[in-house]
Amino acid sequence: MTANAASRLLQHYVDNFRRLPWRSPPGEPAPDPYRVWLSEVMLQQTTVATVRPRFERFVERWPTIHALAAAADEDVLSEWAGLGYYARARHLIACAREVERRGAFPTTAAELRRLPGIGAYTSAAIAAIAFGQTAPAVDTNVERVIVRLHGLKSPSRAEIERLVLAIMPADRPGDFVQAVMDLGATICRPTKPCCGDCPLRRDCAAFASGTPQVFPEPRRRAVRPHKYGVAHWIERGGRVWLVRRPAKGLLGGMAALPGGDWTASPPELLNAIGTVRHVFTHFSLDLLLVAGSEPAGEGWWHPLDQLGSAGLPTLYRRAAELALTARQAA
Repeated sequence: MTANAASRLLQHYVDNFRRLPWRSPPGEPAPDPYRVWLSEVMLQQTTVATVRPRFERFVERWPTIHALAAAADEDVLSEWAGLGYYARARHLIACAREVERRGAFPTTAAELRRLPGIGAYTSAAIAAIAFGQTAPAVDTNVERVIVRLHGLKSPSRAEIERLVLAIMPADRPGDFVQAVMDLGATICRPTKPCCGDCPLRRDCAAFASGTPQVFPEPRRRAVRPHKYGVAHWIERGGRVWLVRRPAKGLLGGMAALPGGDWTASPPELLNAIGTVRHVFTHFSLDLLLVAGSEPAGEGWWHPLDQLGSAGLPTLYRRAAELALTARQAA
């Protein structure tokens, strides 16, 4: 990409940038690092449409990194319920407390990466957007734009980062990163790219090929294994018995219905209320819901009419909805 092409991209961003609650408009002072960090963590494996209202609710409750660092773990995990990938919430808590201990966010990608839950992309994004550092923030949208621009099939991450740095203007790294992100999200889409609207089409090798959608080559997906589990619905006096999952592991620290470990073999149980199928990143799960009579494990009785405030992750929220629907139909 030439300097002229980078200028066209930035002008396109000025004219078409997405107004998001964690951003500053182009040309204005950089946004609060807290808001940049929080948004980038929330946006991992989650869409902008889903994150926007959750982000606004989150910062209304904890408007600063100091407020978040002082929050109870259970409150943060409950607020995160429904966003998925719950290790992010645990890392969020740990990172907030580490930043509070330091007194402020570090300003370079290398130092940011030392914080809990912050990897190569997130550290570079925060450094570029919040602190004006020339850091190569490469998410899936940025990768797709760079790959198509240069007509690459399956480049390494290091090669893509090198190409990003080669064209990133030193005076506007944050705007540039967000401009490429927006281009990938709205125009240079995985399928049916809107090349006619792209400010970079005259420089784009993939566009010149006539088949831009074939770049990059699709990655082979591993076969996702399947597991089985059991959850117990224990109801008494308008309340249901909930427990908290172990702090480490999948859904760590989240509110849940009591049940055993998830295994590769289906359980041999009769009179089940029903089954909830859920797909995690690395496996799918059939959760068999059965009625129980006695509380199991350490937990608490939660009012049925307040289940929305229990902080149940999607898997257990759907199981609860299944139980309540079955009761109404009985």
